[in-house]
Amino acid sequence: MLSFVAQRIVKGVFVLLAIIVMNFFLIRLAPGDPASVMAGEAGASDAQFVQQLREKFSLDKPLPEQLFIYVKGVVTLDLGFSFRQQMPVAKLIAERLPATLLLTLTAFGISLLLGITFGTLAARFAGTWADTAITVSALLFYATPIFWVALMSILLFSVYLGWLPSFGYETIGANYTGFAHVKDVALHLVMPAMTIGLFFMATYTRMTRASMLEVKRLDFVKTARAKGLRDSIIQRRHVLRNALLPVVTLAGVHSGTLVGGAVLTETVFAWPGIGRLLYEALLQRDYNLLLGVFVVCSAMVLIFNLVTDLVYRLVDPRIEFAS
Repeated sequence: MLSFVAQRIVKGVFVLLAIIVMNFFLIRLAPGDPASVMAGEAGASDAQFVQQLREKFSLDKPLPEQLFIYVKGVVTLDLGFSFRQQMPVAKLIAERLPATLLLTLTAFGISLLLGITFGTLAARFAGTWADTAITVSALLFYATPIFWVALMSILLFSVYLGWLPSFGYETIGANYTGFAHVKDVALHLVMPAMTIGLFFMATYTRMTRASMLEVKRLDFVKTARAKGLRDSIIQRRHVLRNALLPVVTLAGVHSGTLVGGAVLTETVFAWPGIGRLLYEALLQRDYNLLLGVFVVCSAMVLIFNLVTDLVYRLVDPRIEFAS
């Protein structure tokens, strides 16, 4: 397993390098002069000031040399300077990353827990009204845009019912500590996490149902029934365990989509994560911040996919990793 992990890490480094190169040149192809954008409307008319910015941020050098300087900075965790936020990009992302990790991991846990649970129920009662209700509900959640669910959640649970706060990470000016602070953050987390979680739950529900129905038809399940094993044991130990492998695969594929969903959700709920930071960087044309967020998000997806491969072994110990 260690050799497999080492190989995946090495491959991940090359993939990340390719992503950095691609994003670097794509951003540089955007219309406009980066130095003029940095200078702003007032400073753009001062040619000397714009030239000073070019020299300070190495924008006067050829693109390959700029790329080399940037990659060298990434190796030392220097992602450049955000001229709009007036602070290092690495520090800015480090401040926002915990909020995004809290949101995405909570949403991911909700989607898997509910998706596997409802998918198992739908497969167990296949062809009944319960199966139909679960399947139709899953399709509705999957077909509904994330931002619309977010807006309707705010309207219902914040405006009409007043049960949950409508935006932010914590109550402004409350200065809670200890358990009160944890409770406050949890209340703010409910709607954003459920918004993302319900979308992915729909996919996991359908995949779990289809996979379990397929496994039920296999010979080893029929043999287990012939031996007199209880149906609950067959479902839990034999059917569900084998049916989870496609779900784990799908979870790995969804890692990039999960980060994309965080951008929309964080923007609607004013959640202070890197998704909202990416949105702000796009509006402000903050090139260094934009590229830094891309690098971090790409690294998160690669790590998530590595973890997914390792979870395969936990779900089915018979799986061997190729060296």
